Amino acid sequence: MGFLDFIFYTFIVVVFFQAVFYIFFFGRFAFLKEKGNSSKNIAISVIVCAKNEAENLKTFLPSIIDQDYPNFEIVLINDASNDNTLKVMKRFEKQHQNIKIVDVKSIEAFWGNKKYALTLGIKASTHDYLLFTDADCKPLSKNWIKEMTSYFDNEKTVVLGYGGYSKIKKSFLNKLIRFETLITAVYYFSFAKIGMPYMGVGRNLAYTKKEFFNANGFINHIKVRSGDDDLFINQVANNKNTSICFSKESFTESIPKQTFKEWFKQKRRHVSTAIHYKKQHKILLALIYSLQLLFWLLSIILLVSTYKWLIVCSLFLFRIILQYIILGASSKKLEEKDLLALLPFLEIFLIITQLTIFINNLISKPNYWK
Repeated sequence: MGFLDFIFYTFIVVVFFQAVFYIFFFGRFAFLKEKGNSSKNIAISVIVCAKNEAENLKTFLPSIIDQDYPNFEIVLINDASNDNTLKVMKRFEKQHQNIKIVDVKSIEAFWGNKKYALTLGIKASTHDYLLFTDADCKPLSKNWIKEMTSYFDNEKTVVLGYGGYSKIKKSFLNKLIRFETLITAVYYFSFAKIGMPYMGVGRNLAYTKKEFFNANGFINHIKVRSGDDDLFINQVANNKNTSICFSKESFTESIPKQTFKEWFKQKRRHVSTAIHYKKQHKILLALIYSLQLLFWLLSIILLVSTYKWLIVCSLFLFRIILQYIILGASSKKLEEKDLLALLPFLEIFLIITQLTIFINNLISKPNYWK
């Protein structure tokens, strides 16, 4: 068997397994019909951890305060900020009786560790149900709390939501950030639907206080600087206790990074937590990424060499069309349809970026959440 023969047959295997993932894994979310749940009006604590977020709190906290929900408190955690974050919190606290402030002082053992601050906030919260978001994040409707809490029941104690990023016109970086966010959401929603939940995002995530304390909080990964959201969900979520919420009124929206350097630094921190996932999740995620990388590498080699070009072109187009169908349906659900026009370019750029991040993380480890 010659070199190009080997490349060709490997390409066929890669396309086959990618088709399996797209149809039987990601298709579970793409073609899932939204199930309307009735509002339960359970008392809930909204947790917002902020470090040097004075301006963002001024802008986005009113969208939480104005939620159309009968019984909720807002727990604002000031994580040793050195700006006016605490003053802004106190100003809102004077105006609204349902706001509680937890002022976290920096101590050497937990310096720069968001999990320590979150733990103090969770302990100070009044209610048994917890809903998390970030200080630079806003709910896109007044029914955010109502939608997220409607997925709790006697069995479901974890609710995974979607946290997107605001759109910036004529910005390729913005599209790349939103594309990566879309792909991540498709992954964790799809895996949750097949009974293998592995992560959630702290911009829009809910779970019970009982779930938190039964797991001894973040103690199993307290020394890992990041991962207060995905590592905790990776630890506690299972096929029985996890729901997904993707109704448009449940979405939150955050401010995206403005430069590639800032975003790259943020993604390095996020990616560094993946090595702490459960083994089966790491294997599947590594396989999905490897198949993506191999698809483009082998495609380029075979198309440039024109080796069995008719079969190669047919398989190439089949995979691209399948991806457009699955991600098209998913992007429609998550209000990200404008990304489809640049889909192949965004995918290639993201694959290269992720490979670069992986190499950088092998050389040095990112440490702090802020």
